[in-house]
Amino acid sequence: MASTDNIGKKQSTAHTLSLSGRETLSLTGISDVISFDENGLLLQTDDGTLTVDGSDIHIVALSVETGELLVQGRICGLYYVDRNAKKSGFFKKRDP
Repeated sequence: MASTDNIGKKQSTAHTLSLSGRETLSLTGISDVISFDENGLLLQTDDGTLTVDGSDIHIVALSVETGELLVQGRICGLYYVDRNAKKSGFFKKRDP
């Protein structure tokens, strides 16, 4: 859980992820919900961007103050993109 100091500023919470039965996903360290629909979520975490793929996805609880998120539905995949990762594709030029 995030806590506040005497000045009242939010302190960062370590990013954690807990998946139970591929149907309940509990997250901490969420700084932004970039987008969501019934097929997935795109989240900004303290450890980079996280994509959650699935079906019948819905947000049960979200706390902007603490960065906690609870999601239910059928979870099919979790994918991270590091903040400093370089984009590359199949046709990336390779050195000989």
